[in-house]
Amino acid sequence: MATATTRSRTVVFAPTIRDLLARDEKVFRIDPAKVGVSDSRLMAEIVAARPVLSTERSVYKPAAGAEIPHDSATRTIRALGQDAVAGSRKPPPPARGMAGAWPYAGTSYLRRWLFSGDPLPVSLLSKRGVTRSDTLSRLVDRAATRWPGSADQDGRTALAGLIRDADDPLDRRQAVAMYRRATATLCDGVAALTGNALWLMGPERDRPEQRADLTAILWETLRLLPPAWMLYRNGGAAYTALHPEIRPEDDVALFPLLMHRHPDYWSDPLEFRPERWDGVTDPEKAPAFMPFGFDGARCWAKHLIVPLAERLLTVALDSRLTVRGPQQEAQVPLRSLLSVRFEAQVGA
Repeated sequence: MATATTRSRTVVFAPTIRDLLARDEKVFRIDPAKVGVSDSRLMAEIVAARPVLSTERSVYKPAAGAEIPHDSATRTIRALGQDAVAGSRKPPPPARGMAGAWPYAGTSYLRRWLFSGDPLPVSLLSKRGVTRSDTLSRLVDRAATRWPGSADQDGRTALAGLIRDADDPLDRRQAVAMYRRATATLCDGVAALTGNALWLMGPERDRPEQRADLTAILWETLRLLPPAWMLYRNGGAAYTALHPEIRPEDDVALFPLLMHRHPDYWSDPLEFRPERWDGVTDPEKAPAFMPFGFDGARCWAKHLIVPLAERLLTVALDSRLTVRGPQQEAQVPLRSLLSVRFEAQVGA
């Protein structure tokens, strides 16, 4: 299960992921304090055993030294959805912005598409060159926190409006953190999914049958190369009765990547076959399929990911985005988001 031959291209995972994929057991010990799970039934039971903790969520973990209030989280979800829908209706930026190293080129392109109307201090919050530097991040956070804004500023996103409208310093600092996290989660996830799909489609992507159903292509990409390839749960007594391998002090790692590739659940599991989704009206209800998590702990942006990825993929194909290198075998490094790395050019 370590590599997947997808028509004319192959993906090669980092050694840690290869070791996980080589395991036969669906419940196994990773180290003295961590248990891995890829059993479909047990994964569902673990997620249902207790509510997800704020520290286990990438977006809603505490910020500025305090918990994120529920109403603030709700406002963020609504604002992000509003911004994503409004932004995707605008004409896409020039296609040349898609050229370069993926998935980073896709992330930058999507940010320009959806959030380019925000004032400079706010737009800098999610720039890759800024987020990679702790010092720059702190400076930009401070500038965005003090940005006064104006109620009638044209082009400003609803997320930026949450920063301007915050009533006190803590609310504003948290709104800044939520802007960065929400935009990063959305743009990074969509770019990773789109890049993975482009790689899996291979050189045959320009054939009419390849473009007939981009939604099915994206669902199959989510099965074979799910960007959110692992869910993590802190240990506790809630899990000990579910399996004898799990002790109260054990953290639990859930692996959709392993489950999605297991022959007990899927026919020809390593083959890229978008046609397997033909006639499937609700892919998320497919057995042993967890692209966005289970009920009660699903990704808060799941309703945005696939439509935006389809839009971005359409622009990439219309712009004749092609892989410049590598041509046959690409690396998938060990990162929080599972994404194929390749260089792309436009109109080749």
